[in-house]
Amino acid sequence: MVIVDKTVFPTDTNRDPDYTLGKIAEHIDVLLDKNNLSVGKLQAVGISCGGPLDLERGVIMSPPNLPGWDNVPVVQYFEERLGLKTRLQNDANASALAEWWFGAAKGCSNVIFLTFGTGFGAGLILNGRLYAGTSGMAGEVGHIRMEAFGPVGYGKAGALEGFCSGGGIAQLARMKVLEKLQRGERVSFCPGMDRLHELDAITVAEAAQAGDATAREIYMISGLYLGKALAFLIDMLNPQMIVIGSIFARSYDLLWPSAEKVIHTESLIHSCKVCRIVPAGLGEDLGYYAALAAALYE
Repeated sequence: MVIVDKTVFPTDTNRDPDYTLGKIAEHIDVLLDKNNLSVGKLQAVGISCGGPLDLERGVIMSPPNLPGWDNVPVVQYFEERLGLKTRLQNDANASALAEWWFGAAKGCSNVIFLTFGTGFGAGLILNGRLYAGTSGMAGEVGHIRMEAFGPVGYGKAGALEGFCSGGGIAQLARMKVLEKLQRGERVSFCPGMDRLHELDAITVAEAAQAGDATAREIYMISGLYLGKALAFLIDMLNPQMIVIGSIFARSYDLLWPSAEKVIHTESLIHSCKVCRIVPAGLGEDLGYYAALAAALYE
């Protein structure tokens, strides 16, 4: 599978869904024109999006990371706009298919793909088939509450997504840095409380890579909760491989040491032995391949 061309633009969450859908359609037109293609040359449109989704109706249903996207009929929009068969898929499921077909998990029959970016969710390939559940909601592990209190993920304080996502790491950073500053300690990547709102996962990762102890502690905490989730999934589903994307792939050396310790402490040894845990093989192109996989999947 070859990606002929690609484009990207930031999602403006202050604008309504119609604006963003229109921008996507405009970018499709630009790519077609740039490559001397017509819509008639295309076979299908694939949409990879964070859940919850209604896959049967092709509707995006209020994802926590897309405020204002409430029951948006995205499949209908593109089928009417482009006249092409359009397929919607949960981003974790689409990424699982992409890594299974084109990436690190080729040749495996039992694979778990974990998003670790804006959100945290699982795509499941079980016995050589995508498993989406009764209503397409299987794999929403980011919603599991890990602690009674903690950073908020998926609308739930202490949820796994609150510890293992870009927004979750930013929340952890604000909490940990606030503690340090209130005790009069210096934090290299946040000189004052007026800068707390600027903290994000990238800033903390860069500081951690530079050796900052507070930043490394924040990633260690995220890694611990990732390890707990991985141990649970290994014991529950006995996979051959767990593939993890985005932040894990970029910050493997910061997350993996603490995660690995928890896995070996908590998971069943016989299940752990047969499971490889790897960063996404498709790297930064995973999102594009995920959309292709959504288009190809029947």
